[in-house]
Amino acid sequence: MKFPENVKYSSDHEWVRVEGSEAYVGITDFAQDELGEIVYVDVGTEGETLEKGEVFGSIEAVKTVSDLLMPVAGEVLELNAKLDDEPELVNKDPFGEGWIIKVAVNDEAELDGLMTAEAYKEFIGK
Repeated sequence: MKFPENVKYSSDHEWVRVEGSEAYVGITDFAQDELGEIVYVDVGTEGETLEKGEVFGSIEAVKTVSDLLMPVAGEVLELNAKLDDEPELVNKDPFGEGWIIKVAVNDEAELDGLMTAEAYKEFIGK
């Protein structure tokens, strides 16, 4: 299981990677492993500004559907269009090609409330 150091982790198993004034958001390797084979990613919030903890979409696996929650407040700028045809990218490369949305972060101070890789490993018991 991978725990990249260049991302921050939420207690809802999303990750955030900041690049300049924008941030990529996806689900963690642990989350995709728990969900199993991902068959559909549904995000209908492009262009919306959402608060931390709000639902920005859902992810469907063979055995369950799970809400996706904003790890930080911000405007949803872009969806990963590759996931329309290849939702399994979230399983194969959750921190790379399997990113889900790109956001404009409203308040970078919220990032301080997220976990480091080490803290997230402790949180999930790894």
